[in-house]
Amino acid sequence: MDALSKNPVLMIHGIDDTAAVFNRMTTYLKDRGWSTHSLSLIPNNGSVGLDQLAHQVANYSDRHFPNGRPFDLIGFSMGGLVSRYYLQRLGGINRVQRFITLAAPHNGSRIAHFRRNRGAAQMRPDSLFLQDLNRDVAMLKRINFTSVWTPYDLMISPANSSRLPVGEEVQTPVLLHPWMLEDERSLTATAAALAAPLKHKNNSLSSTRPILN
Repeated sequence: MDALSKNPVLMIHGIDDTAAVFNRMTTYLKDRGWSTHSLSLIPNNGSVGLDQLAHQVANYSDRHFPNGRPFDLIGFSMGGLVSRYYLQRLGGINRVQRFITLAAPHNGSRIAHFRRNRGAAQMRPDSLFLQDLNRDVAMLKRINFTSVWTPYDLMISPANSSRLPVGEEVQTPVLLHPWMLEDERSLTATAAALAAPLKHKNNSLSSTRPILN
């Protein structure tokens, strides 16, 4: 895949992070011909719902990728769930062609019980937010979806919460949660997913039901 055929890439960070957390990944991808974008979610501490944060992703993509230009999306940790809401509820599934999550708690994390705010509550296992997203997770079959995760992740508990029954899965033996954005193995897996040929995409179905819990 040459630089002209590569989609721009938008990266969404995790809780308490900013766009700066992607500095290493930005350099890695730019060196390989990708145009990268990242935004700092406000607030970043889970004090508002992930559904609200997803609107910032929608607004950013409308401003920076106008006229329906397709792009690829990377979500780290909480950013993976924010990205899924954008894809599954705000029409992003009709624009994004490749979606990669890195250490995302798709089925929740027990660690989220230690923070008492709305965003953290949505990231707890069996939250209504996750139940609703996972109910129609098959939507992600319409795009190239890859979950990259490590069995040693202490922030995503249990670590295999990052697994979903759709898409591709890459398990990397990275020792710490934040290292998923810096370790050569996860960077290589991300670049490979971004370079993968597109699967057939069916845009005839979309869901825009809001999630309020």
